[in-house]
Amino acid sequence: MGLVNAEIEISNPRSKEIKPMIVKALVDTGALHLCIPEHIAIQLELEELYKREVTTADGKKHLVPYVGPIAIKFENRGCFTGALILGNEVLLGAVPMEDMDVLVSPSKQALIVNPESPNIAMSIAKGVRP
Repeated sequence: MGLVNAEIEISNPRSKEIKPMIVKALVDTGALHLCIPEHIAIQLELEELYKREVTTADGKKHLVPYVGPIAIKFENRGCFTGALILGNEVLLGAVPMEDMDVLVSPSKQALIVNPESPNIAMSIAKGVRP
């Protein structure tokens, strides 16, 4: 399967005056977090909350700013999360994908809303016993 990209809307939920941004995001199920370039964090006026040590695909460790909150929307789904300031493109990781109940469709090579719950995002609030 090739690279999967999706258009998502990101915004600063603390400031209604700052317009949301529609961005192209690389969808990466192997990554955990939302990663955004510094210029997007500046435009959205996102506040640095913490520093995080992250390991990138090349095995290197980096100390990066963790900003938030940030709102994400995709089709009829949305969530709130934090973001790592890292790289030169938006990367959508597994945590916000799970929160929005969206999936990668290998046959379509696209991000899609979970077909088992097309109208309302589904989630698990506790462990399910077999």
